[in-house]
Amino acid sequence: MTANHYDLIIIGGGPVGMALALALHDSGISALLLEARTAPEKTQDLRPLALSHGSRLILQRLGQRPCVWQSLSQASFITPITSIHVSHRGGFGRTLLTARDAGTPALGYVVNHHDLYRAMHQALQSCGAEYLAGAQVTRVETSDEQGLVEFQHDGVTRQATAKLLVLADGGHFTGQIEGVTQHVHEYQQWAVVTHIKTAHPQCGRAYERFTPDGPVALLPAGDDFALVWTVSPSAAQEILGLDDTTFLARLHEHFGDRLGKFVASGKRSGFPLTLKYATPVTARRIALVGNAAQTLHPVAGQGFNLGLRDAWELAGEIIASPAETGTPAMLTRYRRQRRMDSGAGRVFTDTLVKLFSNADPVLQSGRGLALSALDCLPPAKRYVARRMMFGARG
Repeated sequence: MTANHYDLIIIGGGPVGMALALALHDSGISALLLEARTAPEKTQDLRPLALSHGSRLILQRLGQRPCVWQSLSQASFITPITSIHVSHRGGFGRTLLTARDAGTPALGYVVNHHDLYRAMHQALQSCGAEYLAGAQVTRVETSDEQGLVEFQHDGVTRQATAKLLVLADGGHFTGQIEGVTQHVHEYQQWAVVTHIKTAHPQCGRAYERFTPDGPVALLPAGDDFALVWTVSPSAAQEILGLDDTTFLARLHEHFGDRLGKFVASGKRSGFPLTLKYATPVTARRIALVGNAAQTLHPVAGQGFNLGLRDAWELAGEIIASPAETGTPAMLTRYRRQRRMDSGAGRVFTDTLVKLFSNADPVLQSGRGLALSALDCLPPAKRYVARRMMFGARG
């Protein structure tokens, strides 16, 4: 069994964990990044990922030349979202958020999850970061002085210690951390995702349509759309089993005629939706980021962007005071800094789901009035758009 010591060990080498490692590059901080899955080149994850304009700015600062954003632009399709049309089924009222409202070139950008994963991995390789794929973590311990991680890699049991352990693993170890409580709320909803071709090609506009069953989002992706359709668990299983013709007809009936006929569909997949969040997001020699800190409903596309800001701001705290890495004072500063953004993002998405995913006639009228009022108030639209792009602090 071999052991090594680092300033930082990041457990979870997905995009959020990689973002943290890249943000620390050239800072003099030694870091080890452990990922349980195989190399990103072998990963096929076609889920659409909506990056906010704020996330684009972070990706432009990560990696050497070319930066992550440039590598992503060269290797895949990035589709700008220039406007978002928000409506609710069965009632009046709608609002249209535009990039002009927010004073930015785009509200966000749609990419495939695996394209971002690969671009960030290439950036890590270029800067010589210590990244181990296929590393299965089996034990995490901490003391007042350091944290210890035991993991299996290439059939060998290894140990490593660090001043700070960062959990970016989606929450697999959160329940084992002393002093951290994991809160879980099952939405009793599934998301069905696929790519959709419509009679009218996309023109940079995303659609968020609320229904009693849950929201349905169509995001511009290339010439067509990426679909995220929220339904009940039983309906999800039925929808996943439909032939393409029946599926497209059912989606058209559910969504409406704004985009004309739905003419083709890609491969469908589905997954359950759950709200999970940890309190607090720090413990002795441990910090939680991304889905380890909070997993949100996909409505409004806030989850990954929130996690990316976790990584960026944690890196900032470490770089500002490297000698304090992992100390209670440093972890307290990080926790306080993220409290408003993470809390507001969680409340915002959860409230949207609860207010709009029901057939209550009183709430239905209120929703229509709220959407119509928002559409008539440019300062309010700018406020909402910028919080969606940059977090609670705008």
